Amino acid sequence: MGQLHPGQQAPAFRAKDRHGNDFDSASLRGVRTVLYFFPKADTPG
Repeated sequence: MGQLHPGQQAPAFRAKDRHGNDFDSASLRGVRTVLYFFPKADTPG
């Protein structure tokens, strides 16, 4: 998938949260959400 545009539905994904717990984007379905991605500590980015 390419770039998303405002109002467009994001693809489903799974990841780890900042505490190392599993996270599934399906839990956010129907909720407006802002995701913030940042580099792991002590890495360039």
